Amino acid sequence: MSPLPPSTMNAALDEELRALDMAGLKRSLRQVHQRRAGTVRLNDERVADFASNDYLGLAADPRVADAARAVLQTEGTGAAAARLISGNHPLHESLEYALARLKGCDRTLLFPSGYMVNVGAIPALADRGDVIYSDALNHASLIDGCRLSHATVRVFPHNDLAALEQMLERERHQYRRALIVVEGVFSMDGDCCPLDQLVPIARRHQAWTYVDDAHGTGVLGATGAGSLEHFGVSGQIDVVVGTLGKALGTAGAYVGGSRELVEFLVTRARSFIFTTGSPPAMAAATLEALRIAQSEGWRREAVRERARHVRTRLREAGFTPTGDDDGHIVPLVVGDPARTMAMVTDLHHRGFLVGGVRPPTVPAGTSRLRLSMSAVHPLELVDALATTLIERLHGS
Repeated sequence: MSPLPPSTMNAALDEELRALDMAGLKRSLRQVHQRRAGTVRLNDERVADFASNDYLGLAADPRVADAARAVLQTEGTGAAAARLISGNHPLHESLEYALARLKGCDRTLLFPSGYMVNVGAIPALADRGDVIYSDALNHASLIDGCRLSHATVRVFPHNDLAALEQMLERERHQYRRALIVVEGVFSMDGDCCPLDQLVPIARRHQAWTYVDDAHGTGVLGATGAGSLEHFGVSGQIDVVVGTLGKALGTAGAYVGGSRELVEFLVTRARSFIFTTGSPPAMAAATLEALRIAQSEGWRREAVRERARHVRTRLREAGFTPTGDDDGHIVPLVVGDPARTMAMVTDLHHRGFLVGGVRPPTVPAGTSRLRLSMSAVHPLELVDALATTLIERLHGS
């Protein structure tokens, strides 16, 4: 006879939590505060922060905080309503125009988060009778956006555009619309989708392109416009998504493209329609962060220099992180989740905060350390991290 199920919700959840803990997959929060010059306070200790997405070092820039503070004094803390009701502020629209200029598209539309963009825009664009082609290593928000749509979802091998084209040739004719969904820079692998190769494939098969450029915006391209600029396809991607809480150091996200796209999403994207607008002060802070990012190009160069340095040190020691030589996300696959988190704890004790990534964020057997480079990391600190990692990896 099978054992009876736990009699209460708490007992059932506790049983699952214990199983997750045994598998090395239980998660917990930690207090991180007082972000300064590539370091943070963690458990009353100041440690070097190589776990955040603060690529340009703007999250603690006083000029960005001052821009928010000035608007807080006049406009208060919240938008107070959905933007379609009474929460649409002139600063929201000013930021949307600035982001459209940055990304080389007609219009952009602000959302409170990147997750909300993807779970709102994708289901609005693809419905029954349509097909979505999704990269196998896409972010969870993209995966969930695809699942929430009523479209058929096909997953193609990571960055294998030849396999994607074969799928399009074989079955595109069966569907009304086709949407190809990729990341500009893949957040857990640090490599890029070759957008210059993707665009002609999409055009040959009358497919729409959807690129989440959350980790490219501000870092890649001659002016920091992101992956589209980096690959020379600005204005050629149908839907481009970006976040404000990474390289720009604030909060929120946007989707950009044609005037028709934005007007359609204002009417059909549920995660935009049914949520309160972001605070006007955050839009003001982002406008200042955008100004700094564009005028201080040394920040982009500093990120790349630090990425090249740590990748060179790791390769010389026999390790092969994925991504370009100057890719600012540096993953090191460990494999076992418990071993990965033990290394995270050990690195913390040595003064370094490094991301530990486990399933379901990444596929089983590929748990990894995720290093993020920032323009404000002193080079000697980057070198110390590389030395400590090499010692720890060789000793494990």
